[in-house]
Amino acid sequence: MAASDPGALRARLALVGLGAAALAGGGLLRQLDPSRPGSGLPPCPFHWLTGLYCPGCGATRAAHAFAHFDPAGALAMNPLLVLAVPLVVLLLAGRAGWLPGPPRAWLERMADARPWAIAVVAFMVARNLPWPPFSWLAPGT
Repeated sequence: MAASDPGALRARLALVGLGAAALAGGGLLRQLDPSRPGSGLPPCPFHWLTGLYCPGCGATRAAHAFAHFDPAGALAMNPLLVLAVPLVVLLLAGRAGWLPGPPRAWLERMADARPWAIAVVAFMVARNLPWPPFSWLAPGT
């Protein structure tokens, strides 16, 4: 991609913004434990209203586990988030032009939102099923 490509510039700015937000959020989550009552962090409104786990349920607790260098704890809280974060970073790096040709071509296919939408809905349905192995996808199990 050319240096003057506005899409590449937006992707670079998004990566910088994402990095800054991750550092700020990580610093906050090193201090606050979302699992403790009175932490100041709100519960998931979808779970509070329905009793079901949304695709994002456990994401704050997963980020808290990451901030404490506990990848297994993060995976137990929200495996979709743990798997998606590196892919999002790779997608942004590819869009910014920071990756060589063949990985960029693969990432272009990964950027299609339709399979991701299906995966997110399937994850939400699966994590609300009451029997193993699906129940293992619920936060904290």
